[in-house]
Amino acid sequence: MSDDTNHRGPADAQRINLNERYEVRYWTSAPGVSEERLREVVGQVGVMVKDVRRDLGQA
Repeated sequence: MSDDTNHRGPADAQRINLNERYEVRYWTSAPGVSEERLREVVGQVGVMVKDVRRDLGQA
């Protein structure tokens, strides 16, 4: 993937990269959670989307 920060979705659909603002925006708007909650969950279960969704009750 290029470094185009206008990209609207995640670079890797299986992992959440909290270091990219556009990915944080995507992953907070898609499941409707705050950035703080997203960071908390990623800190607990890791960066894998399936694990984050399961923890948020969206699996």
